[in-house]
Amino acid sequence: MASKTALITGITGQDGSYLADFLLSKGYRVVGMTRRSSTDVHERIRAVLDRIEIVSGDLLDQSSMTSVLAEAQPDEVYNLAAQSFVPASWSQPVLTGEFTGLGVTRILEAIRHVSPKIKFYQASSSEMFGKVVEVPQTERTPFYPRSPYGVAKAYGHWITINYRESYDLFATSGISFNHESPRRGLEFVTRKISDAVARIKLGMLDKLHLGNLEAARDWGFAGDYVRAMWLMLQQESPDDYVIATGRTHKVRDFCKLAFDAVDLVWEDHVVVDPHFYRPAEVDHLVGDASKIRRVLGWQPETSFEELVEMMVRADLDRLRPFALV
Repeated sequence: MASKTALITGITGQDGSYLADFLLSKGYRVVGMTRRSSTDVHERIRAVLDRIEIVSGDLLDQSSMTSVLAEAQPDEVYNLAAQSFVPASWSQPVLTGEFTGLGVTRILEAIRHVSPKIKFYQASSSEMFGKVVEVPQTERTPFYPRSPYGVAKAYGHWITINYRESYDLFATSGISFNHESPRRGLEFVTRKISDAVARIKLGMLDKLHLGNLEAARDWGFAGDYVRAMWLMLQQESPDDYVIATGRTHKVRDFCKLAFDAVDLVWEDHVVVDPHFYRPAEVDHLVGDASKIRRVLGWQPETSFEELVEMMVRADLDRLRPFALV
């Protein structure tokens, strides 16, 4: 039996790199789409670069998306590319809308014209729930996004459903709650914490400045979540699923566990800085993943405590050669 081909947009990001690893283990031909760049952005996928194909494409350009699909001829498309840093969406709201919202439409249009048989996965986000109207959040919970990023993701989610219903495409959305890993960007709060904890332990830093310590999130491991993405495209019919752990923790909890991992007291080093507060905060996100557990048999394998430990240890290993102690 011939192997399947998967096209991953955003392959150089956290989720894209874990998904590439996973699909390669399943025997896929993996094609990754990246934007042209004058800098090397392949750090997360360096270990598998010789086993995947990289093509150039741009979510801002319809013709390039059509060309990429026509050339790669994928069985499955995973759209993981976006302007995904929520704070940046306030300073770049139009660009965020173009990438994170309209970019989805461009891929769907390309699929419709190149091959309507292609299965499509859209990376939707718990940020669409924003100012939550119920706890926990399910696939039927109304959206109330609180950032340009959340608004753009809501557009991408609904246009995916619209194309599924209008053109009979196999188009799915995974509403992923926060998922982290040692490959998370340093601009995200979890990685900011694990990196700072490692630096403090190694004598390279003294204080960690954070915003709202009471913000609560449903945090899982990215490696578990890409498995859910794949499962969604292996079904007979497309549907949308919440991907979550069902457990909520505060930023304060993450800090405590991270400092505990290196035998330090977090209160001695964390400084609350109003500069890092969001203009409109999302206070309590926690997902009800009972549907994906029931229908697809998926469940997370990595606990919150294991995730924090994993991230801190990875940053310690990364930084130790540069430490003075």
